[in-house]
Parts: sequence; C-alpha cells; structure tokens
Amino acid sequence: MTRKIAIPVVDRANFGRLLPVMQAIQEHPDLEMQVIASGTTLLDRFGRTEKQIIEAGFNIDSRVYVELEGGRPVTMAKSLGFCVIEAATALNNLQPDVVLLIGDRYEALGFAMAAAYQNIPLAHIQGGEISGSIDESARHAISKFAQYHFPSTDQAARILLQLGERPDTVFNYGCPVGDLILRMDPSLPEDAFSSGVGAPIDASDEYALVIFHPVTTSYENQESECLNLLHAMQEIQMPTIWLWPNIDAGGDTISRVLRSYRESDHENRWLRMVKGFNPSLYQKVLFNASIAIGNSSSFLRDTSFMGTPVVLVGDRQQTREHAQNVIRTSARKLDIKAAVEIQRTHGRYPISQLYGDGTAGPRIAQKLAEMPLYVQKKICIVN
Repeated sequence: MTRKIAIPVVDRANFGRLLPVMQAIQEHPDLEMQVIASGTTLLDRFGRTEKQIIEAGFNIDSRVYVELEGGRPVTMAKSLGFCVIEAATALNNLQPDVVLLIGDRYEALGFAMAAAYQNIPLAHIQGGEISGSIDESARHAISKFAQYHFPSTDQAARILLQLGERPDTVFNYGCPVGDLILRMDPSLPEDAFSSGVGAPIDASDEYALVIFHPVTTSYENQESECLNLLHAMQEIQMPTIWLWPNIDAGGDTISRVLRSYRESDHENRWLRMVKGFNPSLYQKVLFNASIAIGNSSSFLRDTSFMGTPVVLVGDRQQTREHAQNVIRTSARKLDIKAAVEIQRTHGRYPISQLYGDGTAGPRIAQKLAEMPLYVQKKICIVN
C-alpha cells in the first residue's frame, strides 16, 4: 500500500529546494505525492510559481489561497490565520499519511498547525537552523510540531536534539537544493535575462545578482536600507539583475522604492529588474554571477555548493551558517561598496559541503517510505 505524502509549496524558493525531493517521491514505488500550491505560488506578481510546478511534471492536487495584501505585520498574522483555516480543509480533503514541510515560512507554520490538530504526522526539512527575524521562531515552532526531521547541517541536527527531539527521528541528509546544483549544466542560455524590465544585461559578461527581502522584526527600516543598497550599486555601476522581494511585512515598501527608482530620471544602464526565475534557471544565474549581494538565504545555502562570492547585507540572516564565500556587512552604503570591492577582487571560492553532498532527495524519499508513523510527541530529556 502506497503512503500518501502531501507537500505544500508556498513560494518560489520553497519550490526550488523541494524540487529534488518531489522528483524522488514521484519516482518512488511506495509513495504517492499530493502537491498543494499555496502562498505566493498562486500570485502573478511573484511569477505564479504554480506554472513552474506544472511545467516540472507535477500535478497540483489542491490550491490554497491565504495571502492578505497590505505588507504589514498585522497582514502577515492574519494570513497565517487564513492559512490554518484553509489548510485544514485541504488536508481533510486529501487525507495524506504525512505532510512534508520545508523551512520557516508562516504559510508552512499554518500547514503544520492544521496537520498537527488533525493527527497527521509531519516531516520537516531544514529544521534546527538559526537565522534571525520572526522566521527563526516559525522554524522552531514547525520543528516542535513535526515527528520527523531532515536538517541540512550538523549544527542544525544538534540544535534539534537540544530542543528535545528524539535522536531516532533526526536525519541529516543535507539540503535538497544541492542535488539540483551539483548535477546541473551551469551554462546560461543566451536569453536568460530576456524577462523583466530595465537595461539589457549580457549573460556572458560580469554581472551581480541582488535580492533584498524585508526584515519583519524591523520592517520600518526597509526604505532607507533598500535605498542605501540601490545607491551603492548605482555608484559601483556593475551590470545587475535585481529580483523582487518576498511578500513579508516591508516587502511592499521595498517594491515601491524599486519602482520609484526605476521610473526616476536615473540613467539605469546597469540595472535590470526581474520577478523571478524557475528553479533551474535561478541556480544557473546564481552560479554564473560574479557576485551575489543582499539578504536571501539562498545566498548562504545555495552558493555553498557553487563558490559564488556573496556580500550579505544587514541583519536578516545574521546568525545563519555559511561557508567561506560569504562576508557580512551593514546596510550602510559605504560598507556595502567596500564589501563588494573585496568580493569582486577575490573571485570564486572553493565549494563546501556545509549543507550536504547533493544526495538528499532520494534519501529523504526512502525514509518517508519506511519510517514508522506516530502522532503523539514527547520531549526527549537528555541528562
């Protein structure tokens, strides 16, 4: 009898990291996958990732609409509430044996709560990591709801044990995104940057990749910090691909700053703004970038498999593990410029196995097929 695994995919980064696991589950003879598209995967202004899910060969079994517009902490909290309600209905209809979640999104937390209160076992990828912002609290909360854990680093696995999780439920197989990166052809297509608006960027030349997401615990500072980064890049005049921020509180402010800058009288011959890329193309863009600048977790996690130089700006990922290719800086313009110059001069770094060896997907799928299912959790007390 096949085991039904429900996988909520809640944003573009979610899908990119889940893709190798989804492929492995789809190929496993003892597993049946139920794909739930939710969060910003259903929204046009974030590139409608549900189209990419279908193009990758997956069926969407349920669509769960949860996002409340507004870009403020109160709208995030209300979206979480909507998510619990709608996720409960979706899971009740699908009747999965296991719900597989990844990361720290509030939408993932909503699915965790809905599953736990319906006695559906949870498995969680990327638990135990420390990062900052409200995301870290959401990540640990999901871990406490989950029966099984697939952390991505040795440190994360140790933290899960310190949080009271049973050792026989914690399996460090690395981050699944490494599966995608280490087996891909990194060559960029000539039309890689045909989407978006702004200056034409030649994919064969030097370019920077910038992503700047809001910091939800200090979202009121987003305008000034984004402007600092924009002005730093304007003075550097390096050809730049800039991806739009996520939907968290402060994201609308960053989007407004970017639009205002784009529509101003600046001669933005260096800047092209893009909604997003599909998972495969995103990894190629990140791999081939001369430097990645901003505060996306992918700049720490994904680039460890690549060696792309990274300038991590501000506090959003202030405590997350990273390889030697990352240097941190404040969100002050002069500090950003100095850090960018250091990384451009240094060039590519050796790849790291901090986040695994690129074999996570099949190992997670096999464990999902064979692990004994249970509902009632108990804290494991270590003397």
